[in-house]
Amino acid sequence: MHKKQLFFDLDRTLWDFEANSRKALDILYHDLGVDKLTTHFIQFHETYKSVNHELWELYAKNKISKEQLRNQRFIQTFERLGIDEPVLAAEMGDGYIEISPEQTLLFPNTKEILTELKQAGFQMNIITNGFEEVQYRKLKNCDLTQFFDHVICSEAVGYSKPDKRVYDYALDQSKSKREHSVMIGDDMKADVLGSEAAGLTGVLFDPGIKKLYASEIHRIKNLSELPMLLLKL
Repeated sequence: MHKKQLFFDLDRTLWDFEANSRKALDILYHDLGVDKLTTHFIQFHETYKSVNHELWELYAKNKISKEQLRNQRFIQTFERLGIDEPVLAAEMGDGYIEISPEQTLLFPNTKEILTELKQAGFQMNIITNGFEEVQYRKLKNCDLTQFFDHVICSEAVGYSKPDKRVYDYALDQSKSKREHSVMIGDDMKADVLGSEAAGLTGVLFDPGIKKLYASEIHRIKNLSELPMLLLKL
């Protein structure tokens, strides 16, 4: 077995971002009284997801700052819902940063597989586009810190995945060789195509098998499939 260096994405690969984010938003939605200003949480949640996605796309292209992303996502959500409450939007933004990383739902078999891989001698690391202070809290609260030698946040590099410089930095920090390294993540562009362009082997984590890609793409729908796949790489 030659592939000994593993790099994992965090959100939507190990940490169930959608479920954890929804739970945090639901808590704030009721605690801050937003439920009295909108028709239904589902409408609020879908609007927020759309706004947040658009802002993260802009952030990845260096068109807005981290602060602008955090400040604008709830302001714009409220605007689209016809709610003129800028102070409440700011409170929700601050509350989300505090509450979201406290949520601890992981994808099935996360700890079991990380334990198995570590015992098998794999060096494991994280490469994430998420913000540094939040990602470290997620890892700590979920008791995942023990598994990873390095946590590389693109924020510290100055570029976001799929930029090759993020992968170059991660390889350098972890003293890993490209040809011996595997990147596992849910984002085809950022995690798979980005890592492969940098000389790593990409594995798509696609639990819903909802995306259609060429058959030569390495793909798993459950983390339990990873050890067997690594034997073949």
